[in-house]
Amino acid sequence: GHHHPAAFLLFPSHEAAPLPFPHLFSLSPAIQTQNPQPLLIPLTLPNPTHHHHHSPSPFAPRCLLRLAVDRRDLDLGRATHAAAVKAQDNEDTRLGNALISMYLKLGRLSDARKVFDALPSPDVASFSSLISAYAKCGRPVEAAGLFCRMRFLGVEPNEFSFVAILTSCIRQLDSRLGSQVHAFAVKTDHCSCVHVSNALLGVYVKCGCASAAEQLFGEMVERDVSSWNAVMLGMVEECRYDEAFSLFNLMQMEGYQGDGFSLSTLLTAAAHGFRGAGGEAVHAYALKIGLELDLSVGNALVGFYAQFGCIEDVADVFWRMPIKDVTSWTGMLTGYMEFGMVESAVDIFDQMPERNCVTYNALLAGFCHNGEGARGLDLFQHILENDLEISDFTLTSAMNACGMVSDLKTSEQIHAFMIKSGCKSSSWVEAALLDMCAKCGRIEDAQKMFTSWAHEESFPVAWTSLICAHSRCGLHFEALHLFQSGLRRDDPVFMDEFALSMILGLCGTLGFVEVGQQLHCVVTKSGLLSDVEVGNALFSMYAKCGRLEDTINLFSQMPRHDTVSWNALITAYLIHRQGDMALDVWDNMNMVGIKPDFITFLLVISACRYTSLNSVDVCRRLFQSMESSYNIIPTSEHYSAMVDVLGYWGSFDEAEQLIKNMPSKPNASVWRALLDSCRFRSNMTLGRQAVQSLLELEPQDPSTYVLVSNLYAASGRWHCSEKVRQDMRGKGLQKHPVRSWIIHHNTMHSFYARDRSHPQSKDIYGALDILILECMKAGYEPDTCFVLHEVEEYQKKNFLFYHSAKLAVVYGLLISRPDQPVRVVKNIHLCGDCHAFMKYVSSVTGREISVRDASGFHNFRGGVCSCGDYWSELRYSSSTSDQSVLQP
Repeated sequence: GHHHPAAFLLFPSHEAAPLPFPHLFSLSPAIQTQNPQPLLIPLTLPNPTHHHHHSPSPFAPRCLLRLAVDRRDLDLGRATHAAAVKAQDNEDTRLGNALISMYLKLGRLSDARKVFDALPSPDVASFSSLISAYAKCGRPVEAAGLFCRMRFLGVEPNEFSFVAILTSCIRQLDSRLGSQVHAFAVKTDHCSCVHVSNALLGVYVKCGCASAAEQLFGEMVERDVSSWNAVMLGMVEECRYDEAFSLFNLMQMEGYQGDGFSLSTLLTAAAHGFRGAGGEAVHAYALKIGLELDLSVGNALVGFYAQFGCIEDVADVFWRMPIKDVTSWTGMLTGYMEFGMVESAVDIFDQMPERNCVTYNALLAGFCHNGEGARGLDLFQHILENDLEISDFTLTSAMNACGMVSDLKTSEQIHAFMIKSGCKSSSWVEAALLDMCAKCGRIEDAQKMFTSWAHEESFPVAWTSLICAHSRCGLHFEALHLFQSGLRRDDPVFMDEFALSMILGLCGTLGFVEVGQQLHCVVTKSGLLSDVEVGNALFSMYAKCGRLEDTINLFSQMPRHDTVSWNALITAYLIHRQGDMALDVWDNMNMVGIKPDFITFLLVISACRYTSLNSVDVCRRLFQSMESSYNIIPTSEHYSAMVDVLGYWGSFDEAEQLIKNMPSKPNASVWRALLDSCRFRSNMTLGRQAVQSLLELEPQDPSTYVLVSNLYAASGRWHCSEKVRQDMRGKGLQKHPVRSWIIHHNTMHSFYARDRSHPQSKDIYGALDILILECMKAGYEPDTCFVLHEVEEYQKKNFLFYHSAKLAVVYGLLISRPDQPVRVVKNIHLCGDCHAFMKYVSSVTGREISVRDASGFHNFRGGVCSCGDYWSELRYSSSTSDQSVLQP
């Protein structure tokens, strides 16, 4: 027959005999080539037709096995294995080790294990190879089992055995087994090997035992760069960034030069530790030693400048890299996203020669970071449709995107997908799911998840998300209850910057200054006063609690301010009705070069209503400068604020013209602003136009029905008022309940109109009756115009006397010291009669009374209010009476 030309070279014989194993070697693509190269390898496997008495040499099979690895030829490897078995060389441990190595390098762990199990006497190399393979593929039980079996059989482990089993400990974060192996290595004197010690360092660092790693490092007789790198990495993972830089300096002093891993670790420390100068110094060092173009260093520089630099620096490093991998491209994409250049990031994504799960995650997270929730959801749908890899990060980002757009239906679809695919294994995924449900209006679902929460490590995230959800829905009391329940746990909840900022905001909304002060202490002790977001939340809390002086002091002490800081300071003056001071802050803001945003203009335009002199000209210039000087397009909110100011100062013609010239159809907020001004200036003609427009725009809004009903009642048209109430009841619409509250000894005491649910209601009502008589002696006359019900006059007075704000103020007088101000919060505007009553109370009792309502603060002292009494003129708005139109 015809034989392959290489056959005689592989198996030389005394005559041109057929191949002894043609069915094996004829399958090998390494041999069956069109122009085969001669393989001059002496192979002495015996020919079955001849009987030789010399032992076969294993050299040739091992050469073939190396050839199989080099050419990635599994068939050749298996054929060589079969030949060795037939030649009865399977008891040769060295050949067995070569077979194990071949199978492992070709990704055939199961075949390697079969060879191992067939060896009668496996040696240390046999065990080490398989232990290492099991460690690398994440099978720690098999790795540990083989290590124990090796010891049981009396095979002494070498340095490779120790490194293999320690690699398994590193991958599985098994510090317990790692410490046991450490003890055994000390006993067998293998710790003197730098590779074993480095592997032990890796175990301790990855398992969060940096102190143990540093102790071992100090005991090492011999060190190399990897030793220093491991300890540096441990310091960085423990956020000890300055110590990592100090260790690197010591490493250089001892004559070691950093490598790519050293520099990339230091760049991570620089980025996370806000050491801009440190990162730039590392970059300079990389240039000096020729490592700037190293792939790992280049990738780390891209990440550093993306977080602590400018986009030009990121792009410069990226485009100068001679070799780029998928990490490099992903880093550039992330850089563009960090600087808000979404389209440039998408262009990079389109240019990428290779993409992986991390790339898609970076793009998805970037969309969320830049408020592009809808595009994030589109990308997630693309990932699903193309069966791309999904990680926990993918799911959390998708849920974050859904929460941003508050899409109820999509949130239910994502939730169903997670249940169907069994993705709810991670505590962080469940935390993101709860957050998504909360942001999409599924409060009950979020509450159910929270009630049965079993993941301690992610409890703070779930807790914070649910508190935020209740605050967003106006359920501030429920949010406060959740917060207090978290503090009463056996294991107190750790509060990060976000949680502290959010809860400080809640304290400000509720006027809960006592808890706010306690959180101030927490912020100070934790060193977070320098965090600009926490600082903003802290002084805003004091402003909303009526502590304006503390607000100004804290703002002055902040090391740096952003636009939000300045906006918050303007707001502080605004809610205290100090418009002139708010405009002074605006001037200072421009002087220091802080760029205003659309919220800034909304605030400073509104401030023109509270100035001591007519500020229409100032307001007009501010409004016109938005687009011409700052490239900010006015929104409906800006037009509403402008109309409010013009109407307040009596410029109705200009207000009406402004509404007519709006680029889009005026929304309800514009007409409400006009209506408030019409009531204040008694412009009934324009007011009727505003009411009609409101009814057309918001026929289903309960406040619109309340407004119309109250207007009918105020003009004595009781039949029309009652008809509107019946329509409202028939449609199932309800007015938001009016509530006033006061804080005493860290407890919130709430009151409603004619409310007798308080434990001390008997004392409160008795004291209020006495106080009413004293105020009437001083000149107070109840204004029954604020009772919008068709009842007898004496009944109107009964309604009027027991409004929620009066009850709360009287309770405050009863429980507080004479030198303390009484601080009350009301969730709507204070009615005119309550406003007049408070002035008399402050005069009769000699006490200071502070009431914060929906418009800002009313500070009553000696019979005078800080608001100048103009707000009390707004008699018949939808929110100036405690009397619900749904009451009988």
